[in-house]
Amino acid sequence: MSMIQNDWLDAIGGEFKKPYYVELYKFVRNEYNTKIIYPPAEDIFNAFHFTPLSKVKVLILGQDPYHNERQAHGLCFSVLPDQKELPPSLVNIYKELQDDLGCYIPNNGYLKKWADQGILLLNTVLTVRAHEANSHKGKGWEEFTDAVIHTVNAVDQPVVIILWGKPAQTKRKMLTNPRHLVLEAPHPSPLSAYRGFFGSKPFSKTNDFLVSNGVEAIDWQIENI
Repeated sequence: MSMIQNDWLDAIGGEFKKPYYVELYKFVRNEYNTKIIYPPAEDIFNAFHFTPLSKVKVLILGQDPYHNERQAHGLCFSVLPDQKELPPSLVNIYKELQDDLGCYIPNNGYLKKWADQGILLLNTVLTVRAHEANSHKGKGWEEFTDAVIHTVNAVDQPVVIILWGKPAQTKRKMLTNPRHLVLEAPHPSPLSAYRGFFGSKPFSKTNDFLVSNGVEAIDWQIENI
């Protein structure tokens, strides 16, 4: 597990000393030693490596890492650049982005460009067994990522928090900062996207809010590789 080195360490470093995290670390280390686990251990904290706390403009909350080979790399909804077959939820995110802002649909699902602009792409659980969705649910990651959400909530600058689907929306009660904008919609999964994710225009709403608060808009276009 590649440790966090930037300003997140000051904000959430205390979590690493707590009893729950000590147990979580033992569990995760044993899982990596005995099973196939995603993402690769060095990528677990990529969301924090790529998006320092001081740069956070947007938080998009996911659930569980992708559990197929060479997909997950530490950013929710994102896959590695060489993955030509995109996960269905990401396909629908791109469809909504095209309808909302006119962005073309790229030939890859690598969202690091978003992370580099201040979008914290956070799953609530950061590891998973290969081909076993939610297999690391309830092991302690939720307590850790709740601490992250509380930290973002306390940021004294405008932040957009995007909650897609009911699991993400259970975190709504933690989001109490009046300076922030919370956007809720159904999950982009094919099972729920037609219940209100399509047409929710989260990308333009995010940019409108940021610009109205004197913050540079996000360039949402992921380019072809």
